[in-house]
Amino acid sequence: MREKFSFLPQASGETTLWAVVVTGSPLPLIVGCLALVNLWAFALMGFDKRRAKIRGARRIRERTLFLSALLGGSPGALLGMWCFRHKTKHWYFVVGIPLILLVQAALAAWLWF
Repeated sequence: MREKFSFLPQASGETTLWAVVVTGSPLPLIVGCLALVNLWAFALMGFDKRRAKIRGARRIRERTLFLSALLGGSPGALLGMWCFRHKTKHWYFVVGIPLILLVQAALAAWLWF
């Protein structure tokens, strides 16, 4: 017999997906979103590096790269900078991305404790 999953709460005593999502911990959702944002920031760095090698190609704006880091993707952006050796000669990236990471880590520690 298959379990029924519903997105709306039911009056019966069945455990529904809605009940698990509403009453469960938000930690898996937060970790999943942060993983996606970090993957996106890493991919943006790689894509922009590839486009930088093509003469006349449209590039990703620097503010977009910073925005992806500000939205929680600073570890992915920093890893992308190191792996692709991209934006490492720009002082505002070399200082800014690690600074964003430190601020986000301090904020996470403050929220955790």
